[in-house]
Amino acid sequence: MIYLKTDEEIELMRESNLLVGKTLGELAKWIKPGITTLKLDSIAYEFIKDNGGVPGFLGYGGFPNSICVSVNEIVVHGIPSNTTLQDGDIVSIDCGVVKNGFNGDSAYTFCVGEVSEEVKKLLETTKESLYKGIEQAVENNRMGHIGNAIQDYCEKRGYSVVREMTGHGIGRRLHEDPAVPNYGRKGVGPLLKNGMCIAIEPMINLGSKNIIIESDGWTCRTKDRKPSAHFEHTVAIRGAKADILSSFEYIDEVLNGKS
Repeated sequence: MIYLKTDEEIELMRESNLLVGKTLGELAKWIKPGITTLKLDSIAYEFIKDNGGVPGFLGYGGFPNSICVSVNEIVVHGIPSNTTLQDGDIVSIDCGVVKNGFNGDSAYTFCVGEVSEEVKKLLETTKESLYKGIEQAVENNRMGHIGNAIQDYCEKRGYSVVREMTGHGIGRRLHEDPAVPNYGRKGVGPLLKNGMCIAIEPMINLGSKNIIIESDGWTCRTKDRKPSAHFEHTVAIRGAKADILSSFEYIDEVLNGKS
């Protein structure tokens, strides 16, 4: 069932999502060669708790940590560990927060040190495709409009779109109906209505679209072990323009300060 949110509920969701954005901004300060992904998880946990939230991923379906940290060929759901980030890596951090009874969810793929131009271009295209999808998240479009915009933008530039993993509805539960695929045809899928809140999250591969789930039951990687990028916003359907509830502003402030 698809739950439509009231204006008041959407504002509560904005609060949760902005805390996700602030958490990702805090993590951006720490992402550099030599740090472990488990240290990033610890920083996220403390930051979320210190700011009145609860880590939304911790214990969700048995997930053991507060954030998903996915390095290089890991598409999504990477489990934090003592793995050390290396110069030239990319790392996707997916973060969820519960506050005021509502979930926030957003993801960003960061460069670690000096990354190749080929991989930088993958990240740029994936991030741009997220906003192409968001442009289609308007009342009376269908879900297929969003996926079609993302797929068309990425495939025209030579990248492939993961099929098995999708975005999702979000609200009092982290994952609600409907599914939000990153591929599809215009005019297909559920009708977008005012008050729908969805997480749009392109997962785009440098190589083939094929993925493998590792034996831990969580880690999803590219079959050919080529890099994958992942960006995510939570948005509310509100008439002729989507309302982006999450934010990359806090990340941008840090990254612009580093450059």
